[in-house]
Amino acid sequence: MTAAIRPLCPGADRAAVADLFRRSADYVRLERDEEPDDALADEFFADAVPGGRPQAQVKLGLFDAEGRLLGLADMGLGYPEPAGAFLGLLQLAAEARGQGLGRAFLRHLAAEARARGARRLFIAVLHANPRGRAFWEREGFAVETETRMVTLGTKTQPANRMVKPL
Repeated sequence: MTAAIRPLCPGADRAAVADLFRRSADYVRLERDEEPDDALADEFFADAVPGGRPQAQVKLGLFDAEGRLLGLADMGLGYPEPAGAFLGLLQLAAEARGQGLGRAFLRHLAAEARARGARRLFIAVLHANPRGRAFWEREGFAVETETRMVTLGTKTQPANRMVKPL
């Protein structure tokens, strides 16, 4: 499948982001115990790493040849360390999974982080997401911090912070 990656804009892409969250509702339920709604798209565009500046956030979309959003990513630069980048979200629509698109998207994000001076890429993987953890491990991430609690929406649950050198 041919895919293109480009920055996401709150005005032009809000409806596509909201639609992607609905098409990946299984993951939204896993992380939040909630059904996706339009407010989740607004949260995606407003979200930043702790102490983060909007210009240090990278919000990208993965689009198919027809222009339909298949995946999105949110990465904060300079967190949790000055030469770090934190990938807060890399989410694919259910129909886009298992086709190598996650791996291609991750490679693009890693190259973007390196180009902006990052030397390590961090993620948080929910304990409730063993398939996600297996993906990250296949991509060279290793656990840095065992079991810390994270809150997404109204749900608090354990996660591991993982890291990969760039």
